[in-house]
Amino acid sequence: MTISPTSGSERRERSSSFVLLAEPVRRWIWRKNWSSLRDIQERSIPLLIKEENDIIIAAATAGGKTEAAFLPLISRVIESDSKGHGFDLLYISPLRALINDQFRRLEDLCETVDLPVHPWHGDISAAIKSKARRNPRGILLITPESLEAMFVLRGLEIPRLFGKLDCIVIDELHALLDTERGIQLRSLLSRLEFTARRRIRRIGLSATLGEMDLATQYLRPEAPQAVTVLQSRAEGPVLRLQLRGSRIPKPASGVRKRKESTEDQTPLASTQRVIATHLFDKLRGTTNLIFAGSRQDVEVFSDLLRRISEQQHLPNEFYPHHASLSREHRAFLERRLKEATLPTTAVCTSTLELGIDIGDVECVAQIGAPFSVASLRQRLGRSGRRSGQPAVLRMYTTEWDIDANTHPVDALRLRLVRSIAMVDLLLEGWCEPPRPAALHLSTLVHQVLSVIAERNGMTAKRLFSILCEYGPFKQVDQNLFARLLRQIGTPEAALIEQSRDGTLLLGREGERIVEHYSFYAVFQTHEEYRILFSGRPLGTIPIMHPLAPGMTIIFSGRRWRIKSVHDKDKVIEVEKDATGRPPPFGGDIGIIDDTIVRRMRMILEGEDIPRYLDQEAADLLREGRRTCRRLGLANRRIVDLEDGHHLVATWAGTVRTTTLGLVLRSHGFTVGVHDGFLNVEPGHKNKIGLPGILKKFAAEPAPSGKELASIIVPLEREKFHPYLSRDLLVEDALSSRILPDAVPEMARDVLENHDT
Repeated sequence: MTISPTSGSERRERSSSFVLLAEPVRRWIWRKNWSSLRDIQERSIPLLIKEENDIIIAAATAGGKTEAAFLPLISRVIESDSKGHGFDLLYISPLRALINDQFRRLEDLCETVDLPVHPWHGDISAAIKSKARRNPRGILLITPESLEAMFVLRGLEIPRLFGKLDCIVIDELHALLDTERGIQLRSLLSRLEFTARRRIRRIGLSATLGEMDLATQYLRPEAPQAVTVLQSRAEGPVLRLQLRGSRIPKPASGVRKRKESTEDQTPLASTQRVIATHLFDKLRGTTNLIFAGSRQDVEVFSDLLRRISEQQHLPNEFYPHHASLSREHRAFLERRLKEATLPTTAVCTSTLELGIDIGDVECVAQIGAPFSVASLRQRLGRSGRRSGQPAVLRMYTTEWDIDANTHPVDALRLRLVRSIAMVDLLLEGWCEPPRPAALHLSTLVHQVLSVIAERNGMTAKRLFSILCEYGPFKQVDQNLFARLLRQIGTPEAALIEQSRDGTLLLGREGERIVEHYSFYAVFQTHEEYRILFSGRPLGTIPIMHPLAPGMTIIFSGRRWRIKSVHDKDKVIEVEKDATGRPPPFGGDIGIIDDTIVRRMRMILEGEDIPRYLDQEAADLLREGRRTCRRLGLANRRIVDLEDGHHLVATWAGTVRTTTLGLVLRSHGFTVGVHDGFLNVEPGHKNKIGLPGILKKFAAEPAPSGKELASIIVPLEREKFHPYLSRDLLVEDALSSRILPDAVPEMARDVLENHDT
């Protein structure tokens, strides 16, 4: 329907919010011939112009969030009589692509109202940045990493650059809630306010979340109740979604693999080819991302897709992307995706989930079950960014065929059920909550180096005030902070050193690190460990949750028992485990939230079949539900298996389940950790059996957290962990990766309804 200029004019005149905007902004809207403001814009304008509260504007992609924030904020700047130098508005985005997009959207408006707008990230020329620094005014669009670099390289200029800053706009707020990158940005925000010696208003732009209080706590941790939340009533972009299930046939019994056979001939490889063929048929000729998990799986699927292209005499469009590839290869692929002149699909690890500018993609594919809803949301956000374009998500989950000898864990189809749970929670707007007790010591080390570089030295007392008392590291007390400083000041670490007057300066290693461009980013992809069996390498796997010798992992279609873990060398030695054949695709080495596992339980005990499942996935779900009923899991938590083995349903996430598993392991049991389950085998050291030991746990105080944390690996998970002592690494792990206080309650829950 076409709306005439007259009708549009009348609708604008009736708008009470429209008349609040500055006259040049209203003139720009007239020139654009908008018929009306969107609902979210109508509601945001009076709040942003008349009030000073922090605000979160939540709406779907292309829902008008940017204009809802900038139309009134630019109006305030135009009509302000504020004097002095400095940028008026600061826009922070985790994605370079968003900065480029917002620059294009704001450039015309800002030219009309005579307000400069400056994009600032790694791809912007030095000349453009220099011009902005010489005359800082208007709007600065920047990434967290580039803001970090500005603090480090131009620390003495920060008061001049941001002295009259009116407001900070943070885009993609939902993507920062519980990440090291999010903690870094919170630290940068508090450092800006610390330098300005005043509160600076914050505006968050976010996708709609089911629990918006998570976003308010992030935006203003000291006063989340004072943050106003505006949620759009408009529908978001259409989501096209399918979850496909695939069966891996069991190898014929009694048939030994011939020496001349290859990995291409295994049942797993056959199923991988089926998935690759479907991806090729659906994605060829367009621009896409395929998240395949580990680097090894990335290489497998990119090779399969390349070979299919060659067999059909077509140019290759499918390329791998992971941290082990050369910078030149990754830059080539990122450039090809961004330019979008040729159809291109990147098969990647989590590397392209982060803030790399690759433009818009038509489809996101996920091979294997994801580990977090936040990660799935971030990946899906790469698709459907253009107005009118649907977001497309294709998910692929594989399960082994089952028979009478299949382990119950495998028959429950937990990978598939986890995928369904995450999609359902994604659609409901749920997101993983932050870890309130987490210390984030790696990011704290990063910020210590950054502040010292910014100020050309600083006392320990003032550092503690900026970062811990005023900043986001409030869980770190003075004693722990002093221990951390002493550790990174040792000759072995050499990150900092102390002058005679007590000022902390960068040490030899600290100077080297800070001077390299890679310093500004705190995030990194998860470290991959080499898996060795009898000295022979089996491949690599990303490690995210705690492991210990005696526990079991899943890799390349087999279950393996861990013999030893060499943290420094990034090596896991394994031996074969005879407790069944589990699903493929990595080792289920991720952190799963309690809410996800509770939803998995609801799905297993439910009846409805989600519409987005294909027929095979629906059949696999029915099999998992039949197994759940057969095991009686609706009424009991401990299932007695053969040879004294037990299946324990914790119905809890990775942190709680792993903690109980570690305590059982410390009492002589062999334990395998799964989504909400423990596979427990009796050990020769334990004489009273599983029910007896659980009664002991239920009646006694919680076990020592430090003792549990001291036996887990890997301890070095974040960027600056290698510079910390083992004691500090144990405390960091204890704050976020294990939960000993939950053991007595978990033991009581598991024992409920157990036949004694």
